[in-house]
Amino acid sequence: MSGNVLNDKTLELIAERFRLLGDPVRLRLLQTLEAGELSVADLVAATGAAQASVSKHLQLLLRGGLVQRRRQGMFVYYSVADGRVFELCDVVCGSLTAYLERELEQLGGHAGGDGEGRTPGHHDQGNG
Repeated sequence: MSGNVLNDKTLELIAERFRLLGDPVRLRLLQTLEAGELSVADLVAATGAAQASVSKHLQLLLRGGLVQRRRQGMFVYYSVADGRVFELCDVVCGSLTAYLERELEQLGGHAGGDGEGRTPGHHDQGNG
C-alpha cells in the first residue's frame, strides 16, 4: 500500500474492492469482458452461468465501478470500466504461482514442468 497510512474510510473502500473481486463468477465475467463489450446474453453464453446470476453479479460490479453499461434498444452491453483490474489480477496470479511453487518445493517436488521454474500454463507476460 505504498507506505501510506490510510484512514478507516479508505481501508473500507479498498476492502470493498477486494470483496468484489472475491467471487469466481465475478472474476469469470471480468475475464470474459477483457476481450471487449458484450451483452448480458453473450455473457450468459460465454460463462455458462444462469442469466439471473450474471445480472446480479454485473449489478454489483457496476455499483463498484469495475464495469460500465450501455443501453442500445432492448439490449444492455457491459464493458470493463477500469482495465487496471487486470493488472491486479496478474499480480495475484503471479503471487499465487510463486506460492504454489514454494509449496511444491517444500513437498520435495520441483517447480514447473519445463525445468525453468514455471508452472504449466504460466505465461511470462503475467497472464495467469
